[in-house]
Amino acid sequence: MLFESARIKFRKMTTNDVQMYNQWRNDLEVMTTTSPSLDLFTEEDTHEFVSHVILGSDTSKSYIILDKQSDRPIGIISLIQLDYKNRNAECIIDIGEKDYWGKGYGTEALRLLLDYAFLELNLHRVSLRVFSFNQKAIHLYEKIGFKHEGASRQAIFRDGAWGDIVQMGILQHEYLTAR
Repeated sequence: MLFESARIKFRKMTTNDVQMYNQWRNDLEVMTTTSPSLDLFTEEDTHEFVSHVILGSDTSKSYIILDKQSDRPIGIISLIQLDYKNRNAECIIDIGEKDYWGKGYGTEALRLLLDYAFLELNLHRVSLRVFSFNQKAIHLYEKIGFKHEGASRQAIFRDGAWGDIVQMGILQHEYLTAR
């Protein structure tokens, strides 16, 4: 599988990415719309998270998203909770470099990941969770073909208000038909 498109490419995440990932995890503007916890993390916390949760598991595949022109890391994308027997996974994406926001890099990265999930891994279903107040992300997921599957009502508290955690999913045939 060639992990690249017109503007981006993926490479496997390594422990060498901990410092950069830690900066993204501690940027509240980056995490407000994607992380249920707005805790601050030490580099040691992030190293442990990356080593055990991201790299130390056979049920996840995590990649750093690189700008092809500059080779600059701009985000992370993962398939987590991979269930090969039932051909399911959950995806997560964070564009950590804010100057890349709103320019289609998330769409490009998600399409690359879904190509891999459905064409190489032969998954049947990919799901994700998104906060109801993250309308830009919801619009992106709908544009790609994700369907609303439900919501955990008032499960996230941000900026003095409750929001839902929306569950969305896309099936292999839906993605391939819309491609």
